[in-house]
Amino acid sequence: MTDPTSHAYRVETRTRMSVVAGVAAIALVAALVVLPAFASRSLVQDLFFILTMLTLAQFWNLLAGYGGLVSVGQQAFVGMGAYALFAAVILWGLDPVPAILLGGLAALVLAVPFGFFAFRLQGAYFAIGTWVLAEVVRLVVAQWRAVGGGTGTSLPRDATENIMFTAAIAELFGVRAPAARDILAYWLALALAIIAIGGIYWLLRSKRGLALAAMRDNPQAARSVGIDAQRIKWVVFLTAALGTGLTGALIYMQKARISPDAAFSLNDWTAYVIFIVVIGGIGTIEGPIVGVLVFFILQSLLAQYGAWYLMVLGLIGIGVMLLAPRGLWGSFSDRTGIQLFPIRRRLVGGPLASKTAAREE
Repeated sequence: MTDPTSHAYRVETRTRMSVVAGVAAIALVAALVVLPAFASRSLVQDLFFILTMLTLAQFWNLLAGYGGLVSVGQQAFVGMGAYALFAAVILWGLDPVPAILLGGLAALVLAVPFGFFAFRLQGAYFAIGTWVLAEVVRLVVAQWRAVGGGTGTSLPRDATENIMFTAAIAELFGVRAPAARDILAYWLALALAIIAIGGIYWLLRSKRGLALAAMRDNPQAARSVGIDAQRIKWVVFLTAALGTGLTGALIYMQKARISPDAAFSLNDWTAYVIFIVVIGGIGTIEGPIVGVLVFFILQSLLAQYGAWYLMVLGLIGIGVMLLAPRGLWGSFSDRTGIQLFPIRRRLVGGPLASKTAAREE
């Protein structure tokens, strides 16, 4: 007798390639966790840079690639998260590790008035508006003398020498305190990158992810079927601000030195991030991963050439946008059909699948 449930259709997003990619990702994460036991300090620092830029790129991609909110002011949340960490350590004597959480919360709080003004703008005006608001935040923070004002400041020596967990790491790996701090920052960056990628992937596979895609593609049609577009915008905007603030705090905990021009740098925290996403493939989780690797290689090869380095980056960005509008990974995926993080829903099962299974038996 045929089981009536065998005729049921079901919706799937998982593919064979995504299963293989998941297993490979687990192995890669395990290798990255133990890597400081064998790697040099310079390699650990390079991986820290890659992971933090990847996290920033994933959150910007969530905003622009999936939410259609092209922000040019994400440096405001990097800077706010970093300055909140410095304030917590210098003024309140808090350990830098838990102060990272305060950095994320400070960026989240900043995002409320930020979004209140920015969401009244559309398209290019939204992008310009976010940049203007970020400049306002930078100018305000530059007047904060308790954390160095316009010239900036450094973390107190006793705070950097006694960061939580560094003594245990130094003893475990037999390294000095500065190297132990780099390992701690690297592990935190790895954890943050995993949470960012995993969280965004979960969001995109949920009902909110469908609503987000509908809002991006056609806001009017999304509203007509009952989607609260404004609420979805707020969720995405606040999530990106929180993640960006946490990343900014972590970056400047590792640097241990801050200034308004550096923390609120348009080039470092927004322009480069946009380049990474555009090169890799906007609107895909895999794109920023590919883009950050390309960006790191280009930076390693060309950074010594000064202004020419920026010109080359610009030319490469323009070339990719003209020849591969969906980025390197987007073009590769279109040609091969390979998706490591599939979010497209497929209808499988039904009577045809049941008949095929019966023949195979």
